[in-house]
This record gives sequence, C-alpha cells and structure tokens, in this order.
Amino acid sequence: MSHGSAGRDVFPFTAIVGQEDMKLALLLAVINPKIGGVLAFGEKGTAKSTAVRALAALLPEIHAVKGCPFRCEGGDAADLCPECAEKRRRGETLETEPLRMRVADLPVSATEDRLTGSLDLEKAISQGVRRFEPGILAMANRGILYVDEVNLLEDHLVDLILDSAAMGVNTVEREGVSYRHPARFILVGTMNPEEGELRPQLLDRFGLCVEIRGIQDADQRVEIIKRRAGFDQAPRSFIDRWHGAEQALAGKIAGARRLLPNVRLDDALLRKIVSLAIELEVDGHRADLTLMKAAAALAALDGRGEVIAGDVKRAAPMVFLHRMTSLPFERERPFNAELAAKILDA
Repeated sequence: MSHGSAGRDVFPFTAIVGQEDMKLALLLAVINPKIGGVLAFGEKGTAKSTAVRALAALLPEIHAVKGCPFRCEGGDAADLCPECAEKRRRGETLETEPLRMRVADLPVSATEDRLTGSLDLEKAISQGVRRFEPGILAMANRGILYVDEVNLLEDHLVDLILDSAAMGVNTVEREGVSYRHPARFILVGTMNPEEGELRPQLLDRFGLCVEIRGIQDADQRVEIIKRRAGFDQAPRSFIDRWHGAEQALAGKIAGARRLLPNVRLDDALLRKIVSLAIELEVDGHRADLTLMKAAAALAALDGRGEVIAGDVKRAAPMVFLHRMTSLPFERERPFNAELAAKILDA
C-alpha cells in the first residue's frame, strides 16, 4: 500500500516527457478540486501513475490534527471527524502539524470494508462504543485517491467512491450503527478500455477525461529512456537537477489556487460554453459547469483574472471526450474541434 511521497524518492513531474493533456488535466484538478477528478485512459507504460505521485510532491503541505487518521484540518467543526469534534466539544485544543499530501492507492481487489472502513459491531452492541477501523477513503482525505484500472472495480465500489468525492463525506452504516468522517480528495482514475468499459453514468461523474497514447516521436522516446535511467541510477542527483523547475511549478499552482476565487467569466463566453454543450448534444448540465470551472482554473494557472475563449477551447476536449457518446469510447463521435472553434471564435 502506498501512502504517498514521504520517505521515498519520486520522479519529478516536470521531468515527465510529453503527455501534456494528462499533466494539464491533473494540474486543473488540483487548482480546483471541485472540477471532479480526472480519468486517464490508454495503454500501459505511459507514465500515468508516475504523474499522479509526482503531482502530490508538488502540492503545498497541509496542516492536520496530530495523530488524527483522517488528517482533519482542525478548523471548521463541520469538517471534523467524530473524535476531533468530541475533543473540540470538551474544550481541548486541536494541535496541528504540517504534513505532505499523500496518495492513497485503491487496489482492484479491494473489498467494500477496505475502501470505506469498518465498524466493530460487537463493541457497539456490548459496550455502546463506536469503534471504527479507517479505510482507504480515510487515508485519501485531503489528498489524492488513485484508482488504477478503475474499469475493473465492481460498479458499487465505483459508486461509493464517486458519492464520497461529490459529498466530501464517507458514511458507513452497519446494523443501525453509523459513522461519518470527512472524505475530501482529488480523484484520479486510470484505465485501459480494451480490458472493459465503465458505465456511462459513472463516466459522466469524472470531471475531466484524457486519452493517453505511447509517444511515437523517436527523439522524445530516447529522452524518456535517458531520464528514467538517470533517475534509477542516482535518484537524489536527478531530483536536484529538476529542483528549480519543480519549485517554479509548485509556486505557479499555489498562485493559481489563490487567484481562482477572483477569476471572472463574462456572460457572453458563458453563453458560448452552453451553446457548445447543446451543439455537441451532451446530456444534462454537468459538462457546462465543469467546462466553466476548468476554463477558470486554466486562466488562474496562466496568472490571469479573466477567462478567455482560448481557455475554453483548451479545456473543452477534456470535458466532452467521455460525454459525447451513448457508449463509452465509441470512435464514431470524436470531439469536434472545428465546431468548438466556430462557436467560441464567433
């Protein structure tokens, strides 16, 4: 089980060659976690898990209550786990410590109890004590939940993950005993469609989707091999070489997160976003909202206080790729970039 980057060397995000769409989608999701996570689909060996772990190392430290398995922030009472809330009620000070954001991995073989955590019913019935064993959703709180081969997970587990991601809370109920804890995380799922599909209802719940292909450019492939070999031979000196680029990107992310609440999007551009969704025959309103959020995050990443048509154009394929077909990943209806350009440049 991987608990994140602490204590071991992680390949730098800025050293990953190519895969620009995937890297950008991940950056937008951490600038605004309300975008709803990222689904990356494509062949194996394309740096998907490397990028997720590298991303966590770029994010600012979080302040969490000492000893709390959920890493509660210690601020708003509504965001506290039952134990921290009880301490607060008793007037105890919730002492915090700085921690690195962690990546919680969900293996395909995971059971529901392993995902959500489990209640000790015996203790609850015999002693009236709610004893909760935290699961992977607890570990993911205020971090990143990484689900490789999400399409091979049982549907009801995917439902549970998406519900927790949307609500920011995980609720476990057994025989009339219940336990709730905060579960706010950035969801990243990866999959190879050749091994099985995701239900369209589940697909739509992912904010952004990118297709990843192996790089065919010979020069880039040589560079990938050289960088990987350099990292494997001497991780520390390789990481040191990329330190400046990593620091610069970390600063850019932090700046974008601060700027985001003040980014403006005018009504004329909002109308174009809606027109694009209508023209592409996308069901519901989730895509319109997601495109608005993703375009604003892009503007913030560029250090701008206003969304421009170019932001919408860049974000649109990620928002619509998985929402435009009645069957997931059907090839008959690729994203229509010409139509998008016509509407947005009008």
